Amino acid sequence: MPEMTYTVRWPDGRAGEYYSPSLVMHDHLTAGAEYAVRDFVDRTRLALTEASERVRVKFGMYCTSAAATLAEIEAAAGRYEPDAVVRVLALDPPTVDAAPGGAGAAHRPEGTVR
Repeated sequence: MPEMTYTVRWPDGRAGEYYSPSLVMHDHLTAGAEYAVRDFVDRTRLALTEASERVRVKFGMYCTSAAATLAEIEAAAGRYEPDAVVRVLALDPPTVDAAPGGAGAAHRPEGTVR
């Protein structure tokens, strides 16, 4: 199952890198976009819940790493006003096609790294 990380800049300038066991984060966040803290937490919660469900379907158990990531984000978000702005700095891989085994993988020359 392809996994990914995403990096954000919190309202106070701190950067955080977070894990998702699935590329589903691409359906909920966009690199370069800004979200209110409340919206960012809601989007992340939905995406990590979907990712954990995908893991459950494939492996028979929920992803504890997704739950830990969500707890970390919720704790960090609690330091800011709900309307403060979080900026998504990067999604890695940057697209679903760029993921190992992604739709675009068959079209990359052998030995190409993301």
